[in-house]
Amino acid sequence: MKPKSLSDLSLEELWQLFPIVLVPHRDCWADWYEEEAELLRKELPHARISHIGSTAIEAIRAKPTVDILVEVTESGPLEPLKGVMERCGYICMAESHGRIDFNKGYTLQGFAERVFHLHLRRAGDNDELYFRDFLRSDVAVAKEYERLKLDLQKRYKHDRDAYTRNKGDFVKRYTEIGRRLFAGRYDK
Repeated sequence: MKPKSLSDLSLEELWQLFPIVLVPHRDCWADWYEEEAELLRKELPHARISHIGSTAIEAIRAKPTVDILVEVTESGPLEPLKGVMERCGYICMAESHGRIDFNKGYTLQGFAERVFHLHLRRAGDNDELYFRDFLRSDVAVAKEYERLKLDLQKRYKHDRDAYTRNKGDFVKRYTEIGRRLFAGRYDK
């Protein structure tokens, strides 16, 4: 019997259906981000919406998935905003410690043409901005990150958790440098 939804699949089945694939930078990613951000701004006019992840760094290969950080200033739980994200076509992937992650563009047939990961957070929970800005400012480090990702892709093509975990030390190191270099840039 064929599954009815992605939630019917095991983690291993999802990893087979959605492998780690890295492709050369595509100019269209910035346009996709802008179109998606416009949709999100209509629903969340007071949120800060940012293009993050490797698709926001022109110098390197990336998974063809546009990562979006949405920082909300409203107090109270984030849970009620799940409905807003669902109206925008997103599916909740994970919730933990005041963070909710969503995706869009995952189908039972594999990736759609446009794929997004949305990270819903409280304002100021934005380390990804410092990492992105540091890699944009230092092409040599960006290329080092690309080499690390290419190596990890070969080893963990069907294990997203291991792929992400093994980038952790690199990301943490350069996020901290970016935070010092760009101190105050993203304060409320």
